[in-house]
Amino acid sequence: MIHWWTKRRLAVGSQRGFTLIELMIVVAIIGILAAIAIPLYANVQARARIAKAQADARAIASAVSIYSAHMGNTPTALTELTVVVTNGASQTAGPFLASQPSVPSGWTPTGTYAYTASTGAGTFNISAVGDGATVSLP
Repeated sequence: MIHWWTKRRLAVGSQRGFTLIELMIVVAIIGILAAIAIPLYANVQARARIAKAQADARAIASAVSIYSAHMGNTPTALTELTVVVTNGASQTAGPFLASQPSVPSGWTPTGTYAYTASTGAGTFNISAVGDGATVSLP
């Protein structure tokens, strides 16, 4: 009987597992990697929102340019880009935009794209503000 007990103890004692120190080191490494990755992920989201706003502003500017080439003047508001218009030669065109683009989701403060046109000069400005960044096209 003593012989069986001694054999059993040796078998249990020879099992190998992770020590508490090894587990704590692995948890610390995972924590360091997470501390590095989370801010980088947030930065990627902010850059994506800014890129979307820039692309939307360029699309609006392109639609305004096509509208002004057709009509001979710049639109007074962005809503004029989403309907069919007729110029002085009775030619119809449009809509130049399917719908007004919305600012990127998650932008603070939320709002819309600001459009201002100068009278007579044929120039315009498109801008949007959010995430501490301003996207503007002359």
